[in-house]
Amino acid sequence: MKFGTVQVAQAEGAILAHSMQAAQPPYGTGLCYRIPKGTFLTAQHLADLAEEGHGEITVARLQEGDLHEDVAALALAQALVPDEEGQGIRISGAGAGRVNLYALGAGLVRLERAALEALNGVDPMITIATVPDYHRVDADGMIATIKIISYGVAAVALQRAGTGAAGALRILPPIYGSASLIETRVSRDIPPDKGRRAMAGRLQRMGVMLSERVIVRHDEAELASALATAPGEVLLILTGSATSDAMDVAPQALRRAGGSVTRFGMPVDPGNLLFLGEYQGRPVIGLPGCARSPALNGADWVLERVLCGCAVSGADIAAMGVGGLLKEIPTRPMPRRSD
Repeated sequence: MKFGTVQVAQAEGAILAHSMQAAQPPYGTGLCYRIPKGTFLTAQHLADLAEEGHGEITVARLQEGDLHEDVAALALAQALVPDEEGQGIRISGAGAGRVNLYALGAGLVRLERAALEALNGVDPMITIATVPDYHRVDADGMIATIKIISYGVAAVALQRAGTGAAGALRILPPIYGSASLIETRVSRDIPPDKGRRAMAGRLQRMGVMLSERVIVRHDEAELASALATAPGEVLLILTGSATSDAMDVAPQALRRAGGSVTRFGMPVDPGNLLFLGEYQGRPVIGLPGCARSPALNGADWVLERVLCGCAVSGADIAAMGVGGLLKEIPTRPMPRRSD
């Protein structure tokens, strides 16, 4: 692509690099109009620019083997998403060298980082920006934007950028349709429904239904019995007293029911006191107290992966610590900092 300043009379067929004012025919009325940047200039455009007093303008010209920015952006999107339905992604139309990618439904974004970094390394004019890996997205949420920075790029560079990029983005939809939340109480009083409402909201945005409310005493035997009869495909436990050890009431109740605990504790704050386990083939998540708030916490990251069928190992949870210092909770009883 050639880019530079030329005489107005020599610019027919070129791409206008910067928006400009031009005289509005019929001349002599003093009326003007704006020619947007990126416009392919016609003879009429040039006459209108000249009438307005412009002698030189900055333009871009595509050369043999170049692709226009819109054509290139759409071609790259199609190389990345050859199967929209299969990948759960919708490709937008192209404009100003940009194409956006949207989720067809709720789920988790999965990225192949190496492939995307390789794409961005081919030519500075060929770019893709994405949300983070494992980002939760709603239907029609934007997950990436492809931008051809210049008005055109070499077709060979675009082909290199698209090589090996097919399927580098995809949406994992939820694989479960129902969940049960078992709450424990530490007194005769029924706990406020704040926690249940917060969890219902989290589940609803992923299309997962929450079964009837279950409240039991903060007792190992009662909680084990509730686990054994819970109908949900995913089992959630929210205790009235914080789970402070892997041998505390809730983890022990899961073991007593015949399940297993695979991880206690996570390096995400808020969210440290989470545990993860399994019961009769169903995932079990022991929720930290911060799950009573709709604010983002470590339980969200684990819950979203579980709902979308991602295996969550102890190593996966350990890795969440980098970037795991989340927003301070104003009502936190022991703030991380004091003035």
